[in-house]
Amino acid sequence: MKDAVVGERCVLGQNVFLGPGVRVGNDVKIQNNVSIYEGVELEDGVFCGPSCVFTNVNTPRSRVSRKNEFSKTLVCEGATLGANSTIVCGRRIGRFAFVGAGSLVTHDVPDHALVYGAPARQKGWMCECGEKLSFKGVLSRCKRCRLTFKKKAKTIQKTT
Repeated sequence: MKDAVVGERCVLGQNVFLGPGVRVGNDVKIQNNVSIYEGVELEDGVFCGPSCVFTNVNTPRSRVSRKNEFSKTLVCEGATLGANSTIVCGRRIGRFAFVGAGSLVTHDVPDHALVYGAPARQKGWMCECGEKLSFKGVLSRCKRCRLTFKKKAKTIQKTT
């Protein structure tokens, strides 16, 4: 649609719709049957699984125009949205977060968080490469890529 922007090296599957003004970063993969409505932004490296759903109005009615009430939804760099997940508008999905298949996201998701369920609840932490992290105390080293993370209150931070 008008004024939609798609970055470089993106893959858009069958039956993908991009609404007016939608922003899609570089290296984004949007699988089949995904509609991205006005007010949604996907940063670089985002993965949208098949049939994931975005909303853009909190209280829709067919007889009431809410086109000037679209809520902004931001899916940050490297995040994964599993197949058939639903993202309620006005939320932020953090960097490298992982939303499990079939989840209903009703709150912001922290960076690197693993969430799933309906409603989605945090169940762990994810590495930038997509592996689930196992913490022993405050530190975790990814088994796949060897990055190290440190727990800090309700977040994690990559260490050098």
